[in-house]
Amino acid sequence: MLRKKLAVLLATAMVAASIVGCGGADQAAAPAEEAPAAADDAAADDAAPAEDAADDAAEAPAASGDVITVGYAQVGHESDWRTANTQNYQDVFSAENGYELSLIDCDNDNAVQLEAVRNFITQQLDYIVIAPIETAGWDTVLQEAQDAGIPVIIADREIDADASLYDAWVGTNTKNEGVTAGNWLAEYLDGKEANILIIEGSVGASAALGRSEGFDEVAAQHSEWKILDHQSGDFTQDGGQEVMESFIKSYEGQFNVVVCHNDNEAYGAMDAMDAAGITYGVDGDVIIISFDATHDGLQYTLDGKINCNVECNPIQAAVVAEVIQKMQNGESFEATTLVNDEAFVAPGIESQYATTMTEEILAGRAY
Repeated sequence: MLRKKLAVLLATAMVAASIVGCGGADQAAAPAEEAPAAADDAAADDAAPAEDAADDAAEAPAASGDVITVGYAQVGHESDWRTANTQNYQDVFSAENGYELSLIDCDNDNAVQLEAVRNFITQQLDYIVIAPIETAGWDTVLQEAQDAGIPVIIADREIDADASLYDAWVGTNTKNEGVTAGNWLAEYLDGKEANILIIEGSVGASAALGRSEGFDEVAAQHSEWKILDHQSGDFTQDGGQEVMESFIKSYEGQFNVVVCHNDNEAYGAMDAMDAAGITYGVDGDVIIISFDATHDGLQYTLDGKINCNVECNPIQAAVVAEVIQKMQNGESFEATTLVNDEAFVAPGIESQYATTMTEEILAGRAY
């Protein structure tokens, strides 16, 4: 009976969602898979701050007084960012807040993730949240969830699927992150040549695809830039070190910029350059750009070892919980919600695209 009631509420909510947009009630809601294209600088300004939603989500009990069951198919544990994201979901979707969370660490295995979602469907959980490992191959299992009357929220990353097969998307604009990194580099170099090596994230992951697309878009505007090579480091420190060691053998003395798709890859790249006697950072020969802006990554930024670190905010669970509460209450909800991101640069660097890192900023970081 509850599930039938929920289906009616969701039907009402989805009609309203076609009117309520990601920027507010005056805009039309964008299909979730269109989020990267729609999320330009203006959209980023209207993004929902996850921290502001945290208190509301923590205080909102289940509408019926019953426990709300939520399944979260997590990518894995490949990085500090992912660890922070997992902890955030565990904190928000707690028994104290009226939830029962089934969180599956899929260990970066797409087949395992699809099976996890199917198990959630079999268990007839109230809601399913997916942080997709790969962008493709989701239509069938999403249809199965829809046939079972279970709402699905895509979180963190994007997928290539019919937007009618899932109910909402919550995450960051990874293409815009890449654009920010490119714009900062152009500003910093001020017309000087750049010979760039890129350590990309996991193959097929939307975060890697988005950051590459955004950075490449800026790079194409600069004839003085040359991308020497790009390889996947799989978002891991070991992967970053392995790729950087290979790069050093092939391009030693030829590069002056290294772009890493997350902090853990940057740590590995720094280890490889340390071993090879290559200097980097503010006082070095090689500029390092990283993504995620985790606590340790920002410590390296504060220390001047990472020149620029573009945030991908892992604190997203409260925003997801807010969407679920609106669904539960039969209220309209936004089909696409962007979570705020920032960018940070090492002390001594001034930029219109990033904030100069300080001890005070680092002390205020929760992840």
